[in-house]
Amino acid sequence: MSRSGRNPDKRVRNTRGRTASSTRWLERQLNDPYVKQAKAEGYRSRAAYKLIELDERFSLIRGSKRVVDLGIAPGGWTQVVRKLAPKAAIVGIDLLPTNPIEGATILQMDFMADEAPAALQAGLDGQPDLVLSDMAANTVGHKQTDHLRTMGLVEAAAWFAIENLEKGGTFLAKVLAGGTDTELLALLKKHFKSVKHAKPPASRKGSSEWYVIAQGFKGAE
Repeated sequence: MSRSGRNPDKRVRNTRGRTASSTRWLERQLNDPYVKQAKAEGYRSRAAYKLIELDERFSLIRGSKRVVDLGIAPGGWTQVVRKLAPKAAIVGIDLLPTNPIEGATILQMDFMADEAPAALQAGLDGQPDLVLSDMAANTVGHKQTDHLRTMGLVEAAAWFAIENLEKGGTFLAKVLAGGTDTELLALLKKHFKSVKHAKPPASRKGSSEWYVIAQGFKGAE
């Protein structure tokens, strides 16, 4: 402990076999208060607090009856929904395996697959009133390519929401720095009464992620 009484930042002592970037990532995890809080409160990831903070600001979850979680792994967002709307039916999808969560139907498949929308619909008894997307494409190291790949997922998630949401429903999705692309923003404003961007405190300062919050779905035309 330092003279000030605070614990100094933890360092990774054994860096053998690790790249400099992986060592920095591990040190950041060791010193991240959200990581520590997630472990203490039983959440599977620090990302749970991003949704909690967004919910506190925009009142997204309480009262929801049917929820879709796109990019569910490892399950932190669904855990938050289960806590704040325990009676809600939840269906989630991810390419990665996700350990079971009581009260949630989890599909391990590609959201971009043709059969994915129907599989998600089959997991709910009715139209969803909340569609969440924390999806991001695997990065290739080229900034423009990574942005396009992730925004392609966001656009697909937005269309899924527009085609399936119950009237008055909400769509929340992770986007990248600069917010939602112009065409997608226009699409959301056409179909939702309110469209806003936010960066919750739990998002790391150096991260390029933002979230778009579209509320008050106007219904199918």
